[in-house]
Amino acid sequence: MKPTTVVLADDHQVVRKGLRALLEAEEDLSVVGEAADGLEALDLVERFQPTVLVADVVMPGLSGPDVAREVRRRSPGTRTVILSMYANEAYVLEALTNGAYGYVVKEASAAEFLRAVREAAAGRRYLSPPLSESAVADYARRRRGQPVDLYEALTPRERAVLHLAGEGLTSAEIGARLAISGRTAETHRANLMRKLGLRGHIDLVRYTIARGIVPPDTPVSPGPS
Repeated sequence: MKPTTVVLADDHQVVRKGLRALLEAEEDLSVVGEAADGLEALDLVERFQPTVLVADVVMPGLSGPDVAREVRRRSPGTRTVILSMYANEAYVLEALTNGAYGYVVKEASAAEFLRAVREAAAGRRYLSPPLSESAVADYARRRRGQPVDLYEALTPRERAVLHLAGEGLTSAEIGARLAISGRTAETHRANLMRKLGLRGHIDLVRYTIARGIVPPDTPVSPGPS
């Protein structure tokens, strides 16, 4: 039987190596690529068209849920499993809404992680304990009627610029990462800040921290422009 192919995306090399060892100890699973950020993960998915992408919820470039959204468009046959240290319904709902098939907390057992990968490969959804479908559904019901999430109005390119700007990259550096000009990156940055109602770099960083796009210990300073 043809093995299930997997791409791993996590900005911590030790985590990737551990997951690779776990997966490749299974005869039916094969790791075909590793990525250290969300943009690299998308490149690998387009190149290898894997059965499953395992992505950390918070990564440089693009978050796991945003990667899942793009994967659904660029490689419909690939199912995304989000790996996260956050066991709350808000993160899970965002991941599932963006097309993820699985959500696994990092405290989960090896058996739960492997089950999530296999369930996703089979086209079935899996949430590792203590998460549950009913809790996520209850959270979704409570959110109905609340104000529209302005983040949803951002284009995929604006989201990528937001993530990189939140990490402290200048417009020139963002342009180099995304293969666009620095001026174009600056235009995207201005547009996304207008859509989100952000008034400066400090607001931008605080927004990315609050949303879980960048780690909570990211420095909040005037930063580059």
